Amino acid sequence: MNDFSAKSRKEHIRQLKDTEFDLLVIGGGITGAGIALDAVTRGLKVALVEKKDFAWGTSSRSTKLIHGGLRYLKQLEIGLVREVGMERAVVYRNAMHIVRPEKMLLPIIIGGSLGKTMSSFGLWVYDFLADVDSEEKRKMLTVKKTAKTEPLLRTDVLKGGGLYYEYRSDDARLTIENIKTAVRNGALCLNYIEVEDFELDANNRIEQIRVKDHIGHENLIIRAKEVVNATGPWVDTLRVKKGGRLSNRKLHLTKGVHIVVPYQKLPLKQSVYFDVESDNRMVFAIPRGNITYIGTTDTTYNQDIGTPTADFSDVEYILNAANFIFPSVNLKVEDVISSWAGLRPLIHEEGKDPSELSRKDEIFYGENGLISIAGGKLTGYRKMSERVVDVVVERLGGRVKGVGECKTETLGLGGYFKSEKEMEKFIIARTGESKQIGLKQKDVHALVLKYGKETDLIIEKAFELYPTIKDVEKRIHIAELWYSIHHEMSHNLSDYLIRRTGRLYFERTEIEAVKTYLNDCLTKEFSWDETESNQSLDDFNQEYFSVVAFKEGSKTPSV
Repeated sequence: MNDFSAKSRKEHIRQLKDTEFDLLVIGGGITGAGIALDAVTRGLKVALVEKKDFAWGTSSRSTKLIHGGLRYLKQLEIGLVREVGMERAVVYRNAMHIVRPEKMLLPIIIGGSLGKTMSSFGLWVYDFLADVDSEEKRKMLTVKKTAKTEPLLRTDVLKGGGLYYEYRSDDARLTIENIKTAVRNGALCLNYIEVEDFELDANNRIEQIRVKDHIGHENLIIRAKEVVNATGPWVDTLRVKKGGRLSNRKLHLTKGVHIVVPYQKLPLKQSVYFDVESDNRMVFAIPRGNITYIGTTDTTYNQDIGTPTADFSDVEYILNAANFIFPSVNLKVEDVISSWAGLRPLIHEEGKDPSELSRKDEIFYGENGLISIAGGKLTGYRKMSERVVDVVVERLGGRVKGVGECKTETLGLGGYFKSEKEMEKFIIARTGESKQIGLKQKDVHALVLKYGKETDLIIEKAFELYPTIKDVEKRIHIAELWYSIHHEMSHNLSDYLIRRTGRLYFERTEIEAVKTYLNDCLTKEFSWDETESNQSLDDFNQEYFSVVAFKEGSKTPSV
């Protein structure tokens, strides 16, 4: 079994160079993570490489919902709604510590995209297709009941509402839990390894993969029988390397922006999925602890794939939408404390607007043997992965013996719990045990919703740090940082504060006071020189200011 520590990189690189793998997965987002997990648990020898950090791209910048795609019913994508609707329950069961039930209110308004009859019917069909449990089935509400359920809603256009359930998640943490579980089952997964080119055999099929290690600054060769391209927005970039060609089926990238405001600025009683007055689209407003986030936009994107950001027009669109449906809050640009922008790697369809493009996934087969996967939704990642690995297994044929069936439908992820009751008992027990070092139930609860049962390792580290670090918040930070390095392959400040904890998005105002101190801890852990230490902090500062770059006069760090 491999480990998942950033401190074991030299050994991981040696294995990468010395092993012939059955499958190399390129891309460390949720799709690549799911493919690696599915393949290794079937008995394949698997490696995964990611040119940046795991979940660096689209998989840390979604709406962070495991949802069935209610709006796709309007596009009559019945099969997609059924599949991802049913997958919600699977993902929740396998990772309930990071996939939480979320009550969702659908206000029905005059001139909205769905009337009362169609909303009721649509939610009924949604429940039916997703085989929803009885306690989570939709409830239709009168105007009075809808307004009471969410007092911030405007009532002059209200015709009623519907209550139904989705699941809130953390996309980056779900990705990490998949990768971590793949590693425990024998996969070799490495971040900061960039694929530069392919080497072909006599039959013009990929035989070797040339990569660059951005940590060790070394060029390497990887040998693999089959190669899967799961790079999201970069799929077409890899498809055209060394003998590959784009067919008439290519990507259409669209940008989705979310903004974050303090909860007291938009104190919703539950999540709301509401119509945008200007264009008949729908967006979410989701309360999460001390903040509420709102999104998303859906616009064609033709700029640098690596640096999507929220423009002022994106932010203005979302604010106008929120202020229309919640008129008393009067949100302004200065209320926005963070944002994120992600790219959807959808399949191009001539003549269709971004919001009309299908969210179905599609597999592409390159003449050089490369298998590429694009499209799809976060919720459907496991079934997408299963379809890709089915193709890989068929191609491998007799070259690999003893390959089993897909096991991921019932496979717990990371520090998973078997039931809500088990998780509740765990939180109560750990709260009692850690009172002596100053941890409160809210602290333990927050850790469990990220790490599940592996919270034990962080609490143990916090006990170890207790004699020397008296500040509780700082102690938790350092214990989490230590865990992320030794158990989740964090290499720098951005890995920890963005992908492992989401603090840049949800706790940006609190991290100003600790980011330099945490970087000093990383410097000591990795024995960095001054240049390396400064680079880690500078890189994070770029991210720190970019999430509010749309604000007039926002600070830009010097590099």
